[in-house]
Amino acid sequence: MDNIKAAQLACSVITEKPYLNILYQDEYLVVIDKPAGLFVHRSFMDKNEKYFAVQLLRDQLGQYVYPVHRLDKPTSGVLVFALSSEIARLLNDAFTHQTMNKTYYALVRGHLQGEALIDYPLKEKLDKLGDKNVSRNKAPQSAQTYYQSLNNATLPIAVGKYPSVRYSLIKLQPKTGRRHQIRRHLAHLRHPIIGDINYGDNKQNPFFMHYFGFKRLMLIAKEISFIHPVSQNQLTVSANFDRQWQQVFKQLAWPLL
Repeated sequence: MDNIKAAQLACSVITEKPYLNILYQDEYLVVIDKPAGLFVHRSFMDKNEKYFAVQLLRDQLGQYVYPVHRLDKPTSGVLVFALSSEIARLLNDAFTHQTMNKTYYALVRGHLQGEALIDYPLKEKLDKLGDKNVSRNKAPQSAQTYYQSLNNATLPIAVGKYPSVRYSLIKLQPKTGRRHQIRRHLAHLRHPIIGDINYGDNKQNPFFMHYFGFKRLMLIAKEISFIHPVSQNQLTVSANFDRQWQQVFKQLAWPLL
């Protein structure tokens, strides 16, 4: 393996203290572009992690910050923090009442065509340790995700039982906020997200790492839009596709969005 590929593979694991890219900031809230591989806050799930978005942003700004939603560790993209407990309460209310609109993009296995609303209830995803006292017998919760297929590509390379490798670029807008909702909904359609170790394809994922030279979940929280809790103006913040996403677009001959 050459040095470039070694560096690309290392991108899936954060080994050096990152400097967070701030996409928007005022006296009330701040929105960052969370890199893939970074926890939002300390978690019992990985006690060996050194860096967390909450602590990094606090140190970067020199003040306390309040996370108002979360992104899974492997998911990159827009992440909102309040700069006071009162603003955090107002933003949490917006999330609870589903007045925040979030747009994601995913690279999935296969050719997923068209657009539709995935209306598929999900059993609550519980942590073995953190939720050990929570009932496992709860009924599935309502879950809806709207998706739109933007691009398809085919590589003439046999993997597993398939004679070629097929990919689709999918735009997604979750209407509810269940844990791992987008990942589970796409797996339900049998078009799992590339790089998903929980719900993905154990043959396609190693091929992707070998062919593109890096390992990660190909899911980005691209944009968030909501009413500012103080100004009452509509605020829309977007993250750019990073180097690895751009590399995929280039190798699959897709225009960069």
